[in-house]
Amino acid sequence: MKSPSALNLQFITGCILLTTLILSIYGGVLFAQSSEERIRSIREASNAALKALDEEANFEFLTDDVLITTGNGTLLSGKDELKAYIESAADAQPMFWVRTPTEIIVNEERGLAWETGIWHAYSADDPNEESPVFHGNYAAQWIHQSGEWKIQSQLFVTLNK
Repeated sequence: MKSPSALNLQFITGCILLTTLILSIYGGVLFAQSSEERIRSIREASNAALKALDEEANFEFLTDDVLITTGNGTLLSGKDELKAYIESAADAQPMFWVRTPTEIIVNEERGLAWETGIWHAYSADDPNEESPVFHGNYAAQWIHQSGEWKIQSQLFVTLNK
């Protein structure tokens, strides 16, 4: 028969192993990102998709009825109109945009978020982002639907040229 101290040690070791197993399996759930962190990571993924000139991947971050006001003031309503706008510029030199948030405010109760920041447009042949062609400020409204944060509207204002 084992001594009480040996049984206690065995019990404690078992608890540690069980806790370690649970944390390794469910660690992502137990230490989930805040909504602000999630929005920032989605913004980074959106920037990466745009830099790769992968518009289809970028559309995954938008609601179907997204509203976009371009840097020159053109209002686009919905993904289909945005696709047509992009296709109309297909002959122009390919460019990508990088949006850098300066503030994100989340209203968890309403499932809404407000993002503001700066944006820079680069020629596709400037992957190191050394010489922006255009730049300005932007604002975005996010909506939480079906367990995901999506961009519902974006307003871009060109502040150069």
